[in-house]
Amino acid sequence: DLSFNDMAYAGLEKAIAELGVDGIDLEPNEGGENRPELLTLLADEGKDLIIGVGFLFADAMTEVATAYPDTSFGIIDSAVDPANVSGMVFAEEQGSYLVGVAAGLKTTTNKIGFIGGVEFPLIQKFEAGFVAGVAASCAACTVDVKYVTYPPDFGGFNDAAKAKEIALAQYEEGADIIYHAAGGAGNGLFEAAKEVSDSTGSKVWAIGVDSDQYLVVDDDLKPHLLSSMMKEVGNGIYLAIEAHISGSWSAGQVTYALENGGVGYATSGGYVDDIVDQLEAFKAQIIGGDITVSRDPTDY
Repeated sequence: DLSFNDMAYAGLEKAIAELGVDGIDLEPNEGGENRPELLTLLADEGKDLIIGVGFLFADAMTEVATAYPDTSFGIIDSAVDPANVSGMVFAEEQGSYLVGVAAGLKTTTNKIGFIGGVEFPLIQKFEAGFVAGVAASCAACTVDVKYVTYPPDFGGFNDAAKAKEIALAQYEEGADIIYHAAGGAGNGLFEAAKEVSDSTGSKVWAIGVDSDQYLVVDDDLKPHLLSSMMKEVGNGIYLAIEAHISGSWSAGQVTYALENGGVGYATSGGYVDDIVDQLEAFKAQIIGGDITVSRDPTDY
């Protein structure tokens, strides 16, 4: 997906290469109905640590971890009850705040967009942080918030065509920077940014998510990637494996934030180089506690 799942896999690959672990990855079927089967298969094979990548593993993880109390499990973006599961969550609102600051500093129209994959609390954390960051750097700016789908439809993370349609409308209404938190659907945003820039002769920007998406998009899209909000899922997975090997792993919730390298922003392309000092100042204030970023979009 050039984003969330690729980041997770990179963390596993790093652990295999640097820690010498015997790692395996399995991919659920399209509907995800076989998640319990895959977790059970790995547990039956005696894997020491089994990580489910994404909140959609929550029900399956609860079921299988309960049945295998002597096996260690981890789940990204969720927390479940069994005492042998580590809930690996991220302060997405903090990283989103920083790219929101960047958008507020870089906009020339004072109109900015946000596209979420699915409107539910996890993605609303991205929205809340982004809107707060924009407001902190541009009091005159407005943020148009749109979602691709709404629960129980979680297909918005893969619907690039719908995300592109939303982005084109936001650019048409005057937005010159749009941030997505929509997984693979975000590719539609990048295509829209290029099309609008090419057709109007006026440069518009996109902000990526999870990975440094400048490094993975096609070359013709790179000039439109202002930055990306880095959600270091791979780093979280690597650290969890490292902790398990060293004997320091524990169940319960673990949060990856700015202070421990769990989130951040990308500078590839050099398009935010002129404002890095300002971004770093805001980052220091968040880490130091002078700025508290809410996870609730209704607070802004």
